Amino acid sequence: MPRFAANLSMLFTEVGFTERFACARAAGFEGVEYLFPYAYPKDLLSRALSDNELTQVLFNLPPGDWDAGERGIACLPDRVDEFRVGVDQAIDYAKALGCRQLNCLAGLRPDFVSEERAWQTLADNVAYAAEKLAAEDITLCLEAINSRVDMPGFMLDTSGKVLALIEQVDGDNIRLQYDLYHMQIMEGDLIRSMECLLPWIGHIQFADNPGRHEPGTGEINFSNVFSAIDSMGYEGWVSAEYRPSGATGDSLAWFEGQG
Repeated sequence: MPRFAANLSMLFTEVGFTERFACARAAGFEGVEYLFPYAYPKDLLSRALSDNELTQVLFNLPPGDWDAGERGIACLPDRVDEFRVGVDQAIDYAKALGCRQLNCLAGLRPDFVSEERAWQTLADNVAYAAEKLAAEDITLCLEAINSRVDMPGFMLDTSGKVLALIEQVDGDNIRLQYDLYHMQIMEGDLIRSMECLLPWIGHIQFADNPGRHEPGTGEINFSNVFSAIDSMGYEGWVSAEYRPSGATGDSLAWFEGQG
């Protein structure tokens, strides 16, 4: 079966953040991810991982002011210096946590920035980040996030745009982060799409649609999807990045049935 990881920014929120590592392990997960580690000391997170025998699967580069609505700064021409500082900070955390993949959030394009300038800024920043990460043997992921429901104006909202950017930058350590929830909204045809995109996929995330809740609450046939991921030879992690419709423990029937 696929290697499942728990996203601690969304799962086990019934307890404090550092307590969620133990909850994930008790539920049977061997890997974890979360949006950002930067509010916590590296040593604290490292201990939480080692104490619970967990692998740090992924986290995002600094996104700018998340609480103010920013969703990444990689496409913003006036934030290049801040982006580069964030790359160094992310690498520092990744090395401390043994994390081999980082995700770059492209960001929302402001109306006063042309699509051409935003795209070139994004490409330049991705090239810079990929080179810095390659020196540490870390993979840079690029995620397509739906612009219909969750993030209107997000620069990378289809897998095709991510592949175009990967081709333009031409870095050996750049991969697509494929989120089943976002791609069901934007593209559909999930299994066939993943089969075609497999050479570029570095990480998979999932939630059901609509609602972004656990498998079984929406329209995606996860039994078929998980079986297809397994059979197509994907070797990376598959992360549960959903909002439980109730208590997290009550949302894990999909996981308990994978044993």
